[in-house]
Parts: sequence; structure tokens; C-alpha cells
Amino acid sequence: MNHKTLQIHSKDNVFVALQDLKAGEKITFEQKVITLKTDVPAKHKFAIGDLCKGDLIYMYGGIVGKAMVDIQSGEVLTTSNVTHEAESFGKKSGTYSWEKPDISSFENRTFQGYHRKDGQVGTGNYWLVIPMVFCENRNVDTIKEAFLDELGFAKTNPYKQLVKEMASLYQNGDSESIKNLTVNTYLDKSPAKLFENIDGIKFLNHQGGCGGIRQDSDALCTLLAGYINNPNTAGATILSLGCQNAQAPILEEKLKNINPNFQKPLIILEQQKEGTEQQLLTRAIKETFLGMAEANLETRKPAPLNKLTVGLECGGSDGFSGISANPSVGYAADLVVALGGKAILSEFPELCGVEQELINRCVTNESAEKFSNLMKAYAASAEAVGSGFDMNPSPGNIKDGLITDAMKSSGAAKKGGTSPVADVLDYGEYVKTPGLNLLCTPGNDVESTTAMAGSGANVILFTTGLGTPTGNPITPVIKVSSNHRLAEKMPDIIDVNTGFVISGERSIKEMGEEILEKIIRVASGEELTKAMILGQNDFIPWKRGVSL
Repeated sequence: MNHKTLQIHSKDNVFVALQDLKAGEKITFEQKVITLKTDVPAKHKFAIGDLCKGDLIYMYGGIVGKAMVDIQSGEVLTTSNVTHEAESFGKKSGTYSWEKPDISSFENRTFQGYHRKDGQVGTGNYWLVIPMVFCENRNVDTIKEAFLDELGFAKTNPYKQLVKEMASLYQNGDSESIKNLTVNTYLDKSPAKLFENIDGIKFLNHQGGCGGIRQDSDALCTLLAGYINNPNTAGATILSLGCQNAQAPILEEKLKNINPNFQKPLIILEQQKEGTEQQLLTRAIKETFLGMAEANLETRKPAPLNKLTVGLECGGSDGFSGISANPSVGYAADLVVALGGKAILSEFPELCGVEQELINRCVTNESAEKFSNLMKAYAASAEAVGSGFDMNPSPGNIKDGLITDAMKSSGAAKKGGTSPVADVLDYGEYVKTPGLNLLCTPGNDVESTTAMAGSGANVILFTTGLGTPTGNPITPVIKVSSNHRLAEKMPDIIDVNTGFVISGERSIKEMGEEILEKIIRVASGEELTKAMILGQNDFIPWKRGVSL
């Protein structure tokens, strides 16, 4: 990599601009000089040689687009001259060989986690309060209001104090002083917790459980069962109305399917059986309090790194994500897999064009076929409503250099590292096989992170080039920046900066190892992620309609 441009793969017929380049600048490549015909913003691509209309565009060694018009050598690629095109895929072929990374410095390492009776180990100890249907959201909110302040889990809202001060100044006729106020004045520490060994009580409000189609309610029950079974969950309180589609017995059956020997505290209350709202809430609050007191007896103990289940996510991606952040996360995932742990790669719309590579990496023909079928079914459902994977890139993606879905996908897939695909899971299925697992989810950031936690991820790595505050109620989300500018501009949401790969100061291997060190500290409760500090508890179940 030089300081101005990068050809990612020798087969690629485009360069990535590592900094803003001006029309007329000359780039030397293989003893040839390329004169830029247009300005090329950092993160965008330009043609190495002349391309004719219909020629295929290659990046990462694969097809990522097709020229819609003739493109001159040195001309920037845009949505006006390039359209989406991707590699086709078929049956699994060949035998995949994996060269494991060096894990000698991590083999005897541990993290401090919560050991569950079923053998899982949590990186946190949370109590959940979950409505079976949206009708119970208000009751859940009432419990939330009752518990957070009194038990010391409430997060101070500095903006509330800011508004209070502004109101006071305004009433005293001093509107001018409002301009000089800063929110930092009102930042203070949260009160001491009553239950020292409980990391939080989380409330999973949602808009599902009734109406729609029965499959939606069934999928919701499966997801909620996964959250209850997640090793980061100490116990749960479930509020059911009683007449909705998402019945409590369905949830219990889903939980039994995931874990026949489930032994955590689980409180299930039905409003139509309890009587008045007061009776329901009083019982729910009392039993939840006693359940949390029981969960507070759990303490952190050393656990081997093979007890890690790491979710791999990206959001707000840019043209550097597939060069710095995603490969670095991929290396960390390879380390976890080599140590005997689990990794989860999701977002199936963002695997478009790399299907054959992943199919060939599948350990079994059954997994390869399952992945192929899920991808085809998902693509068909999108096309049936007049959409398609080609419409996945967001305006932000396009603005920062990801102009086709295949281009975005080729970089996004790097989060999965290079290890064999041990298993393929449909939405809601719980991860059980050590190694890299593919999980069918939408490309939507929160729907995907929500699903990974429901499938057992006890920590999530989330790469971003543009910045997003996304977090999760029970699983810590470690935000990884692809570039220096984002890390410097938004330090309140970024945990790790891989911009050092772009600047040439560090290697993918070095960044991957740094990310694993971060995982160990977060998993041990030694550090909070920025999303945890902000109180970012995003939870969006996927209605199995089309969501790109």
C-alpha cells in the first residue's frame, strides 16, 4: 500500500484512493503512468485502464459491478457509470484449506465471566423484562420507572439538567447566558447499585406479538427465547396479556428446543389471569426483585477464551471498511475460532457476490446447500416486492465510495476472516458449533445485532466508517472505526481505531490482536464499551418480510 492509492487484489482493475486526489494527478503503476481524468475523493475508486461499456469491474479479486458506459483510465467510478453486478454461485467445490493464525500469546489467557449451569459463560449479568406483545409495553415501562432509580441502574440525563438551567435563566430574563451553557457541567456519576453483581435490568419493548402473520409471532418467540438463554442473561420476567398470537407456552417450547436443561430464574405473568393492573405490577415487581437478589449471588470467575461467541457486524460502512476495519475484525474472529470459540457472520444481503467463496468454505455439503437456499429465498422475496440486493447500499455508503452492493459485500465479508464455515443458521437459530457460523439476518444494523444476541453472541464487534451509536441491551457492542477522521470526530462512540492500517502504521494482524485484547477486557467487565456508556440499548426484531 502506498500513501495515495491501493490495488486490493492483483486481479482488480480499479484503484482505491486513500486520500483526496485531483484531476491531472499522475499515478505510477507497473511502469505506466495513469493521469486522473477527474477528481477522486478518498475512499472512492478509479479505473486503472480504459473500460468499455459492459466490461466487468473487479475488486477483492471478484466481480463488483459492470460499466454502463465507456470509462477512461483515471476516471472515477460512480453510480452514473457503474451498475451492480455479482459473481454467480452453485455447488460446493474443492477442499478448503485454512492456515490458522498464531495463537501462542492467547492460548492460556482467560476472561472473567459469569458461568451458567449449562456451560455457557456470560460477559455480563443482566435481568430482562420482556413483553410478549406490544399491549404490555406500558406495564414494562412502569416497572422500568420503578426499578432504575431505586436500584441504582438509572443513567444520569445531563440534558434534563441542561433544560432545567435554561428554563431558570429564561424565567430570570437572561436568555443570553443560555448560549454559554455546556452539557458537561451536568455530567456526574450514577448512584451506587444495590445489586453489585448485576450489570443492569433491561427492558425489551417491541411492536410485535399480535396482528400480522402467525410466523411473525413464532419468530418473535424464538428470538426472545434466545435472549433468555443468552449467557449474559441471569434471569427474566415475562409479561403476557393472554389473548395475543405470541403465547407464553410457545415461548417456553422455543426455550426448551434451544436448551432442554434450562435452569435460570424465569417469571411469566399473564395480565388477563392476574386481574387488575395493580395486582399484575405488584406481583411482577416483587418477584423480579427477589429474582434479581438471587442473580446477584453470581460472581465473575476465570473462563477460557473458547467460551467467547463473537458477533461480527458492520454499519455506516465506507470505502475504507473493507480495507481496514473489516479485515482487522476478521483476523480477531480467526483468533477466536482458532482458540476454540465461536464467531457469527450475518447480514445476508451484504454477502451478495461472495456466496461461492463462503459455500466452498463450508465444512459440510449440508451447510453449503442451506446457505445457498437461504440466499436464493431471501433474494427472491426481495425481488417479489420490486426490490433486490442491488438496492442495499445506503446514501451514506454511496457517498463514501460503496456504489454497488457487490462492492459493499466483498468488503463486508472480510469480517468473517478466513476460517472454515462450521455451520449455517436461519434467523432465530441458536449457535452451538464452535467455529465460524453464518446467520441469516437483514443488512439493517439493529435488526442484525438484535438477531446475533438472540443466537447467543456474548460480545459483538461492529465496524463503521461513517459512525453509528448502535448498541444492544445485553451484549456489549465494540465499535471499530475504519479511519482516523471518524475516530477523532466521534470519540464518544468509537472503541477501536483501525485507521492505522490506512495510514500504514499498523498491520491487519496487529489490529486484530488489539481487538481481541479489547474483547477480553470488555468481556471481563474491566471496560465498558462506548455504547454501554451512552446507554444505547437497541432492539428490533425482524418481521420476516423484506428488510434490506
